[in-house]
Amino acid sequence: MATRIHATAIVEDGASLGENVAVGAYSCVGADVELGDGVEVDSHVVVAGATRVGQDCRMFPFASIGKPPQDLKYRGEPSRLEIGANNTIREYVTMNPGTEHGGMVTRVGSGCMFMMGAHVAHDCIIGDGVIMANYASLGGHVHVGEHAIIGGLAAIHQFVRIGPHAIIGGMSGVEHDVIPYGSVMGDRAALCGLNVTGLKRRGFSRDSIRRMREAYRQLFASRGTLKQRVAQVGATFSETPEVVDIVNFLAAESVRSFCLPREGRGS
Repeated sequence: MATRIHATAIVEDGASLGENVAVGAYSCVGADVELGDGVEVDSHVVVAGATRVGQDCRMFPFASIGKPPQDLKYRGEPSRLEIGANNTIREYVTMNPGTEHGGMVTRVGSGCMFMMGAHVAHDCIIGDGVIMANYASLGGHVHVGEHAIIGGLAAIHQFVRIGPHAIIGGMSGVEHDVIPYGSVMGDRAALCGLNVTGLKRRGFSRDSIRRMREAYRQLFASRGTLKQRVAQVGATFSETPEVVDIVNFLAAESVRSFCLPREGRGS
């Protein structure tokens, strides 16, 4: 099937379109945009800036992709937006490129689902298989690990890290880093355990989940400091990769503090 461009669409000179690309009615594709093979741009979509879209992505009406960042410090620097393959970008989704204060690039992985109204701000880095539900919003410089799920109307503070396979409850306000495999929820979100249902669905073994639960209990116990508990759990579960992921995440430097269980805040 050949590339199809609707008569009312505007594809600026310089845009690069792969094979079998479709651009729908009244959509606009900018001069610096690159659309991979099989990309489908529905009607009334804007794809602008230095934006690269991987193969077989689909964009639904009124998505705005690659327009300038919503950042008062942005001064028109030639930053980029890079989107992987096989992503679904639903109605009214917005994604902005990076800034000079964040590496000049916003990067989205492959196989992700962005439901209606989701927002990906400047300088965000999103892993593969991420789901952002309706109107979920990321502040600038947020890192989201692979296969994380962000519930509808959730808001993630700038510079927060969300670990792989974590889940954020709907309508949560997340001010702090979320551990890999963690589950958080609440107006000012608190850690409420592991994403056990998600782990089972993704095929993690019962033994791995059991070890992760035991490590979780030790990490967020009341005795000692969090730093001491992280070191102890790292030594005890050094042969459990998933626990090592959590330990390394907690040991890494971060702009934000960590999302903890409510009774464990300040540990």
